[in-house]
Amino acid sequence: MSEDEGTNASAQGVPSEEQSDDGETADADPETATTGASEAAAEPVDSDSNAAETIDDAAGEAPETTEDVQHILDRITEFDDDLAHEVTSIVDETRDLNETVTHQREELEDLTERIESQAETIDQLQAKLEDAEATIDEYEAEIEDLKSRLKRKQADFQNYKKRAKKRQQQIKDRATEDLVERLIGVRDNLKRALEEESGDAESLQQGVEMTLREFDRILEDENVSEIDPDPGTETDPQRHEVMMKIDSAHPEGTIADVYTPGYEMGEKVIQNAQVTVSNGELERDDESDADADTPTDDADATATDEDDADDTIELGGDVAADDAADSDDSDSNH
Repeated sequence: MSEDEGTNASAQGVPSEEQSDDGETADADPETATTGASEAAAEPVDSDSNAAETIDDAAGEAPETTEDVQHILDRITEFDDDLAHEVTSIVDETRDLNETVTHQREELEDLTERIESQAETIDQLQAKLEDAEATIDEYEAEIEDLKSRLKRKQADFQNYKKRAKKRQQQIKDRATEDLVERLIGVRDNLKRALEEESGDAESLQQGVEMTLREFDRILEDENVSEIDPDPGTETDPQRHEVMMKIDSAHPEGTIADVYTPGYEMGEKVIQNAQVTVSNGELERDDESDADADTPTDDADATATDEDDADDTIELGGDVAADDAADSDDSDSNH
């Protein structure tokens, strides 16, 4: 029922003032007026209650899709445009919030996956760190062991050096002792030769020669050899010491004579041989004399032969005289 119908008297069956039987204005029945007013006032209340029931029905069944929401909005719009506008605003805000929540949920899921991945990476790095620390501990223990072994090796090496030095000194002392013992024997022989009262020079010479041979044998046992270069050989600065240059028939710059022989032990020179070096003067003089005296060579050869014959005759006489003296001595002994 509309609002016009509630206020129209003819529509309610109440006669107006013009329609009364006596032509006078008649007052309306109070109860009838009250009833009509209440019915007219109740009409919009019914409209609001229907809208509320529609909202309650919509709220009782939660919309599941966009079409459901639009259907509810259409039903609300039939009763109240303002309420429908407010509901539409709420729905739009809800959609925005839903999209925001969905986006944040996706970000949260992505962040969760990243955190889980980072956690796995951290676990792997932690395991690697533990392995590295264990390896470092092993290396440190090995380093300490190597240091300890190095110290022991150094101590052993120092002890070995001391023992080797002591052994070398002992070997040197024994070698010196052995050499001195053999040299003492040579000295004793020389001393006996000097104490010999015999006036025989030949026997004395033989004793000295024997002692010299014994001494040379000792030097040979010690790997000591004599440096005694032949005249006419080239000089060696490592083994020869030049004393002076003299006139000699040998080529210039070669050894003329050995003043003092040298000695070497193995490849080590103990004493250089002192030598004189030829300046080549006599060689040049001999060449000049040879050119001038060539015709007289036969005469010189004849004179030399005669001198040798005289020496032979004299030597024979000496031998005969010695034999006679020996026979006299043997007779006297008998």
